[in-house]
Amino acid sequence: MISQERIIILNDKTVMNNPYVVYWMQSSQRTEYNHALEYAILQANKLKKPLVVYFGLTDNFPEANERHYYFMLEGLKEVKSELSKRNIKMLIIRISPEKGALEISSLAALMVVDRGYLRIERDWRKVLAENAPCAVIQVETNVIVPIEEASPKEEYSAATLRNKISKKLQDYTLPLSEREINEGSLKCTLPFEEYDIEDIDKAISQLKINKDIKRTSYYKGGTSNAKVLLEGFIIHKLPYYNELKNEPGEDYTSNLSPYLHFGQISPLYIYMKLMNVHIEDKKYFLEELIIRRELSMNFVFYNDKYDSYECIPAWAKVTLKKHLKDEREFIYSLEELEEGRTHDIYWNAAQKEMVITGKMQGYMRMYWGKKILEWSKTPEEAFNTAMYLNNKYLLDGRDPNGFTGVAWCFGKHDRPWREREIFGTVRYMNDKGLKRKFNMERYLIKIQSIS
Repeated sequence: MISQERIIILNDKTVMNNPYVVYWMQSSQRTEYNHALEYAILQANKLKKPLVVYFGLTDNFPEANERHYYFMLEGLKEVKSELSKRNIKMLIIRISPEKGALEISSLAALMVVDRGYLRIERDWRKVLAENAPCAVIQVETNVIVPIEEASPKEEYSAATLRNKISKKLQDYTLPLSEREINEGSLKCTLPFEEYDIEDIDKAISQLKINKDIKRTSYYKGGTSNAKVLLEGFIIHKLPYYNELKNEPGEDYTSNLSPYLHFGQISPLYIYMKLMNVHIEDKKYFLEELIIRRELSMNFVFYNDKYDSYECIPAWAKVTLKKHLKDEREFIYSLEELEEGRTHDIYWNAAQKEMVITGKMQGYMRMYWGKKILEWSKTPEEAFNTAMYLNNKYLLDGRDPNGFTGVAWCFGKHDRPWREREIFGTVRYMNDKGLKRKFNMERYLIKIQSIS
């Protein structure tokens, strides 16, 4: 079932007498539990027209590099194959996504789009809505509770959003059935040059993207791989999740964040799988999947400055400015940080984990960001450094969760703590805390093994 609140009409145009219904797939790169895809199929069947799925492959997505593109293309290759099994043509065009969508809209009776929350994603959809000759309908499928339904404003913290989402959760945790398309489109010929991604290495080589950061061998893109990780997580890790999820030397998280970032797995699909699982710790995982993740969506949707230092709370700016001239025992350059050449063996290990694997253990992400704040000349410089490294190396870096995670290190979604040097009343973390709470030697051994 597709709740009406997931559907937003983006313009006042009508359905045209054109040959296709087109679903512009961009942020929801999957065929399973994709409300936008199922809505597009429903409309195509009503209009008795074939459905074409379009994806715009740009060389210029901000801060994306070969690592991100390779993972994404692995997923898109699977999407194209799965759509073919459902007799639906997928058209991948190497073009700025909104331009391609606008071009293909001339052949569309109706355009269906999925929803993105970042500035560039919203701008793309706005261009299409304002210029397309046909109706453009957006269907929200990358969150469980639609963003405006969860809250009409930017939330202060997880605590303020939790109750709002909890009250509406049952309205949106509804199973989604797959529909069959009545008129197939596989044999349809459209006047656009398709970009061949069958050979991913070849496809990557032809793109004019940053190729300095290579693919990671630790994670392979695609819904099928995400589902394997989910099954393994439920069976082997979930029973111990709350006890061990923060332990840097262990691996008891789901590792699904890269797949959620590219829309290769639905949060609702994950939720539905967990409903049949009777394990106490699932409530802690659902807190991360729903409340924390959708808090990050709330943040980037309602705060246009989500990727700049300006996004942090006023109290944090005041206290950090007050302590701007405090003596810093260590100051590191961007180059030293990027290469993991600090005095802190735990921080260096976290940086190495990120550079090599494309992920970083969750608790170490917090410590990593806090130390960049401590070791930089100014908070603004620290924020920019953390954001740069986060987005460059992490598969899930250029994501609402990633932007929120960096901002949290500077006080976002947090409260004032005891005042101290450099940090003021922003929460502080140190290596003594790591050693007191965790087996950090085990973490060092783990990172040594991956390098």
